Amino acid sequence: MAPRHLSLPDSAALAAGADARLCAPSAERNAEPILAELARRAPARGRVLEIASGTGQHAACFAAALPGLEWQPSDANPAALASISAWVEAASLPNLRPPILLDAAEPGWGRRHAGFDLILAVNLLHLISGAEARHVLEGIGAALVPGGLAMIYGPFRRDGALTSEGDRRFDAALRAQDPEIGYKDTAEVARWASDAGLAPEDRVEMPANNLVLAFRRPV
Repeated sequence: MAPRHLSLPDSAALAAGADARLCAPSAERNAEPILAELARRAPARGRVLEIASGTGQHAACFAAALPGLEWQPSDANPAALASISAWVEAASLPNLRPPILLDAAEPGWGRRHAGFDLILAVNLLHLISGAEARHVLEGIGAALVPGGLAMIYGPFRRDGALTSEGDRRFDAALRAQDPEIGYKDTAEVARWASDAGLAPEDRVEMPANNLVLAFRRPV
């Protein structure tokens, strides 16, 4: 998947210091509620793959708060790896791995990156096409161990409807930039997950009208 150059409100990454770390305001805001769900659902120990880590803020925050988990950040955009690496270096945590280049929208990626107990994707599906989103779910199904958990955070259509004026504006703005992207429907995401061998576990309301969709690979 070639990186898309999209104009996204309140997500511009700003320099966080003298090194290569970048900070996105949206990631700063949603870190706490996402961490609360992780703390509630994640295993005490295990391997975590974070897809589309972006600036790397979340990886540093979540690895610090959940020391029993070995955290593997990744991103499809080579330019993102410098900021993620800088966050990893600044955090200096034994459970936080250097980032890897990983295109989770590429068919077959999950077979090459298997053995994870938890996979987290934050604010990804609405920024890629439906076909690419299906590949993300297929890969997650292959990369999780039996009993492993997938958590997908972001804005969604809910059973066919956009439920706020802000969502309607944002979805329209995304589709104006690229008609293949935009909000995915919760029902279609559940269908893609089922096709990937994942069972639905929960749908959690989050701040700013976002959701966490949780799926588990059966044992």
